Amino acid sequence: MPGSDCSSLKMKRLRPILSPMRGAVAIFSKDLNSELRTRYALNSLIMFVVVTLSIILFSTAGETVSPSLSAGILWIIVFFAAMSGLSRSFVSEEERGTTMTLQLWVEPSSVLVGKLLFNSLLIYVLNLMIIVAYMLTMPSFVVKSPLIFLITVVMGTFGLSAASTFIAAIISKANSKGTLYPVLSFPILLPLLMGVIDATRLSVEGATFGEAAGDFKILLSYCVVVTTVSVMLFDFVWRD
Repeated sequence: MPGSDCSSLKMKRLRPILSPMRGAVAIFSKDLNSELRTRYALNSLIMFVVVTLSIILFSTAGETVSPSLSAGILWIIVFFAAMSGLSRSFVSEEERGTTMTLQLWVEPSSVLVGKLLFNSLLIYVLNLMIIVAYMLTMPSFVVKSPLIFLITVVMGTFGLSAASTFIAAIISKANSKGTLYPVLSFPILLPLLMGVIDATRLSVEGATFGEAAGDFKILLSYCVVVTTVSVMLFDFVWRD
């Protein structure tokens, strides 16, 4: 019937144009090109890390920092650096008015995956810079179990990126975006931070892989749960 044909034609027009995989790649490429052009997030993150490390060096000058304390300081720097850089991943879309365009062109899952890929790349590069600078400026931070430390950084960084990306999507709809992001992120990221701090401490103390297995299980479970919840709920957050 003409009416049903017209309705089906409208539904086809409302469907996203790009496939999920192409949509995710397009979102990632868009954010990467935008960051390479403006360097807004990267510059702010680098400045934050430089200032924070300088303050820590001045405050701990001439003092011996224990392995547990040095591990905690490292991930505190990573946490607040991520809070200052990843919060704008969805806020920028709301400010530029491109949210509706993305909703028409790509699937919600593609938006989440594309943003997650970009944030993961950004935070991995940032963490590499932080760790190198931290090792050079903190003589007490010596990694004696490199494998434990590598696994901790890889899983901890991904969990931080996954949780921060989903939280950024939630707070992009709120009015007080700047203050709400770290307040909402801290209780959600607390189990992850406790796991990575303890695993990093073990790597500095030269523990065996078996001693860190419990922390690795926590980190792996956290990454799986956060990623699954994000995929299940993102459609409701994105189209709200």
